[in-house]
Amino acid sequence: MVTIKQTYEIKSTVEEVWKALVDPEYIEKWGAGPAKMDDKVGTEFSLWDGEIWGKNLEIVPNKKLVQDWWSKGEIKDKPSKVTFNLAEEDGKVKLELIQTGVPDKYEKDLDDGWRDFYLTPLKNFLESK
Repeated sequence: MVTIKQTYEIKSTVEEVWKALVDPEYIEKWGAGPAKMDDKVGTEFSLWDGEIWGKNLEIVPNKKLVQDWWSKGEIKDKPSKVTFNLAEEDGKVKLELIQTGVPDKYEKDLDDGWRDFYLTPLKNFLESK
């Protein structure tokens, strides 16, 4: 098992970045819809019409979101854990992604997927608003 870590600087407010992580309307605007998501512990979510699904484990609004994650193709009985940490600094938001429990054979695909389909589109959406 491996850990994936990525960090992004987003020219936005922490409130807007938070919405892009937990508000289904925002999520659909940056490309991960249809989405079922909110900012409540225990919520079972889905993105990309069920291609990705999981459960919210820990919520610290505008600061931290921890989730169990499953995706088609991964081991079904053991989720990976995804943590998003947010910090606002000098008019920008530092978004840190940490995904633990990633099977070795999925490391490259998931690392690329975060960059190409999740965090770069999220960043581009927020910075073009």
